[in-house]
This record gives sequence, C-alpha cells and structure tokens, in this order.
Amino acid sequence: MSLKDTIQNDMKAALLGGNRFEGDTLRNLKAAILNEEVATGKRDDGLADDEIEKIIAREVKKRRESVALYEENGREELAENEKNEIAVLEKYLPELLSEDEIRAKVDEVIATMSDVNMQQMGQVIGAVKGQLGNSAEGAMVAKVVKEQLSK
Repeated sequence: MSLKDTIQNDMKAALLGGNRFEGDTLRNLKAAILNEEVATGKRDDGLADDEIEKIIAREVKKRRESVALYEENGREELAENEKNEIAVLEKYLPELLSEDEIRAKVDEVIATMSDVNMQQMGQVIGAVKGQLGNSAEGAMVAKVVKEQLSK
C-alpha cells in the first residue's frame, strides 16, 4: 500500500472514529500532496512515496517554525496545537537519524571528496541529503557539515 493510500485510510479512520483533530490534520496533508501533484503535472500518476515524505517533512518544518514564533510571542495554546499536528505528521516519516549517525555519514562523504573546504559546504550538504533523504533534518545536516569542515 502506498503512503498516500495509508494517509487516506488513516484520515477516514480518524474522522469515523471521532478524532476530528487528526482527521483534519491529515486532510490538510492530503491537500498539500494534491497541490504538489498538480504543480508537478503528476495528478494522474500520483507522487512516489519519497516525494510524499518530502512534502510531509516540509509541512513538519513549517509547523516547527510556527511553534518557535508562537512560543516567542507567548502564545502557548497555539504552539501546543502545532506540536500536536507535528506528532500526527511525524508518524508518516522515516525514523530520524541521530547526530552521531549523521556525523558518520558526513565524514564518509567528505572522505570521498578531495580538498574539501568551507566553500564546498553546499555540495557536501547536498551529497549527504541525497544519501540520507528524509531520515535527517536539513538543519542538523548543515550544522554537522559546518562543524566537520571547520576542523
């Protein structure tokens, strides 16, 4: 079963089970997936699971940014709502790697490149994200790459 089908079935189950919050969160996610399908011209074929994971990761990132803004401005009730949505969405993402696992992959990528310096930080980040996909947050990868290149 594809990730899109899983999300659809979970949305139906949540709404039928009376869990309106989870159902609405998944409905919004389905809308984001549909928007991406239309924008990329894949409405008939649908998106692959890894493309859907990227959309989910992007939605989680948006919500994390909202949480930071809400907490900064003392709006805890709104921040809590966003945190709850993050919890619902993260169920559909692969397990995130630890900082040590990311560091090991960064070291591996740097070892394959010759004479790497801070000017090539973007290339290293791109190579690491290409290999790890959605199992690592971009901000964490960037932080580790910067640390490793400054040594």
